[in-house]
Amino acid sequence: MESTGIVFTASGGQGVITTAIILARAATIFEGKNAIQSQSYGAAARGGATRADILISDGNLYYPKVESADVFVALMQEGYNKYAHLIRPGGLMIVDPRYVKPGNMNAKILELPMYDTVVKEIGKPIVYSVCVLGALIGATGICKPESAISVIQDAMPPAFFDMNKKALEIGITLGKEAA
Repeated sequence: MESTGIVFTASGGQGVITTAIILARAATIFEGKNAIQSQSYGAAARGGATRADILISDGNLYYPKVESADVFVALMQEGYNKYAHLIRPGGLMIVDPRYVKPGNMNAKILELPMYDTVVKEIGKPIVYSVCVLGALIGATGICKPESAISVIQDAMPPAFFDMNKKALEIGITLGKEAA
């Protein structure tokens, strides 16, 4: 049984918990895999460091936390400083250089200007976390874009669907180009 462990960390309010939930649903509902998603955040849910873990596997999963991340996504320096040790040697790290300056790591580091690209292309940062999900999908192929789009269509208000779809596509392009 092979599983993939992903850790997201960001500032509370940046949407990584929602992003993790969308990915877990895409993997389970539309791709027939097993997934466990867990989250943690301090007393300052808005502005404090948040963490969302996802384990995705074709087999059974028995523990809800990622102890050695295959993929680590950091959208704030505080979260990076707190959780970067979780990435396994040779893993993939995705950071937004607007918010994170990574140190030397035994990992492949993709510095993707996700926030700036979303603001430039869409004009609003509200869909930043969906762009982050797209970048992860583009860089790793962890799920099919159509699976994530289906979850977004079901989970998000219809008035925001086109904007979310575009943000996902922007992220996929950034991730593919960098990988």
